[in-house]
Amino acid sequence: MAALKGYGLCSMDSALHFPCPKPFQAYKRKSSKWISPIAAVVPNFHLPMRSLEVKNRTNTDDIKALRLITAIKTPYLPDGRFDLEAYDDLINIQIQNGAQGVIVGGTTGEGQLMSWDEHIMLIGHTVNCFGASIKVIGNTGSNSTREAIHATEQGFAVGMHAALHINPYYGKTSIDGMISHFQSVLHMGPTIIYNVPGRTGQDIPPRVVFELSRSASLAGVKECVGNERVQEYTENGVSVWSGNDDECHDSRWDYGATGVISVTSNLVPGLMRKLMFEGKDSELNEKLRPLMGWLFREPNPIGLNTALAQLGVARPVFRLPYVPLPLAKRVEFVRMVEEIGREHFVGERDVQALDDDDFILIGRY
Repeated sequence: MAALKGYGLCSMDSALHFPCPKPFQAYKRKSSKWISPIAAVVPNFHLPMRSLEVKNRTNTDDIKALRLITAIKTPYLPDGRFDLEAYDDLINIQIQNGAQGVIVGGTTGEGQLMSWDEHIMLIGHTVNCFGASIKVIGNTGSNSTREAIHATEQGFAVGMHAALHINPYYGKTSIDGMISHFQSVLHMGPTIIYNVPGRTGQDIPPRVVFELSRSASLAGVKECVGNERVQEYTENGVSVWSGNDDECHDSRWDYGATGVISVTSNLVPGLMRKLMFEGKDSELNEKLRPLMGWLFREPNPIGLNTALAQLGVARPVFRLPYVPLPLAKRVEFVRMVEEIGREHFVGERDVQALDDDDFILIGRY
């Protein structure tokens, strides 16, 4: 109790009036039962971990204006740790080729295989090195609201410009629970909601998004359901980014999407920028569609990881459970690069079909 008073927890002069425990009564042998002293109970209260500095603060409208956002790959060293040198090169390539934002630690960046320490470190590193040149959107979503709150506080504290949030997956929740989950983090800063039922097992219906759109912090939705859903949002004033590369051209020019959050732009950022900025270009879209199909032949990011290794811009290191595409698909990628033109792809080395023995698979990292 003396210790509690020392910290002001029991002081009536404190702004927080915690109940003070009664003095410990000496044990009396009136019964055979032992009665513990009354413990000090500290109420569960939550104060925002908020900074009033404006250096990295971003207006939600600045996020809504982004047309090309790359879901950036996270490359690894042979022991499975982050290869920050290769990562920095990938980010610089995105900046030089006109990408306006990056998703850090998303599905493509394998945030699902990171510890939260790794996750927040990578967001902070990206902001520190590149935040003045490109918008950094940290994936701080989780199926646990507690984790999502904690990670989002930390992400904004290290300077990210916006957060990406997925709906609770596997365990799922009700519609009301989904709304409450997003509302728990939405007030912290500009937020993109990510709807990908193929991974979460649960759709985020429009009624949830329309409810959340009352908040000034909702930047928009990364939508993977299809262009009819994209159109429903755009007609009701909600910003949308296509989450499907093979639909993004039509989403942008026929259905009113703001742009795309892209996997393919890891490989051909200049061509993806052209697709989003320079008007309808069905010829270019059709030229890129085989590459987009190849990338998603197996669950993302398996194809992308394989491609970047063969282009020589990332070491051929995979964190399990991801493994490279089989040799026949690796050879197919080489042909695609030659057909589209090596000059449009990231990196400077000649593309090559790697052998199975060239890859390193890491189970413990």
